[in-house]
Amino acid sequence: MIEIIPESPDKHAAAIEALYDRTFGPGHFAKTAERLREGNASLPEVTRVAVSDGKMVGVCRVWSIFVGADRTPAVFIGPVAVSPDFQGQRLGLTITGESLEAATKAGWGAAIIIGSRTYFGELGFTPVAPDRFTFPGPQDMARVMVRDLAGSADALSGALSAI
Repeated sequence: MIEIIPESPDKHAAAIEALYDRTFGPGHFAKTAERLREGNASLPEVTRVAVSDGKMVGVCRVWSIFVGADRTPAVFIGPVAVSPDFQGQRLGLTITGESLEAATKAGWGAAIIIGSRTYFGELGFTPVAPDRFTFPGPQDMARVMVRDLAGSADALSGALSAI
């Protein structure tokens, strides 16, 4: 049985990092998206983890960010990781969907994600124009998408920065 619950940082932090290392390898720290996470705290009340028999098997971490010159707050989704033993069961979509629901209930206006259009498009994410956002480093803009939550993502544009 898999249980999806909010992140408890003191209980889950080490297991989440170990899952990221197993899933993405040590090179994941070099990605531009990590620049938005460095020095930033995830939102444990919105982040969701999947646990099976007491073992961390999936996570969708959520981060607060600012967008544009007016510093509009939004959430940055990811990384989403699923243990190899549980991949292919749509667990990543389930965890992400529950994180998005929690973010909506918490009043966050919109979400930004970097990922597969086919995969995350199922959750209502839509691609953005290549010049809509500026990341703190090189980014394949074909993988950047937005989604409305409790508000609209339409007005979001400009530089992304950690809160």
